[in-house]
Amino acid sequence: MGAWDGLNRRRFPRVNYPCQIIIRDDDAEDYVLLTHTENLGTGGVCIILKKGLKAFSAVDVELDLMDFQKNIKCRGKVVWSIRRKDTEEKKPMFYDTGIEFVNLEDNDRARLETIIQKLVKQGRTTPYR
Repeated sequence: MGAWDGLNRRRFPRVNYPCQIIIRDDDAEDYVLLTHTENLGTGGVCIILKKGLKAFSAVDVELDLMDFQKNIKCRGKVVWSIRRKDTEEKKPMFYDTGIEFVNLEDNDRARLETIIQKLVKQGRTTPYR
């Protein structure tokens, strides 16, 4: 059994859809993280960060789907954060971080579902991570 086997039982497909995301960490005052998504699903998102976030901590999420509509804003919960292996001495540490959408509005979920289903049909699903 591989390290990721437990995470392969997701309810939502994940797709490769790079977009901008802003994370505001409740545990760190005025700490805002601007990054890109690694993969995206209707239930959550995987992002790459230079800082690990505490598992099960609450965050504010602002997601720009780059589709000329308003940003999606909701609460999120950090469900996992795993430090990547060092590849070079001088590169900073990076963390793959999974965030579950907590109170996503129905219209925002529908918008995500439309984008994701289109990408699934194009074969742009990603390995689960």
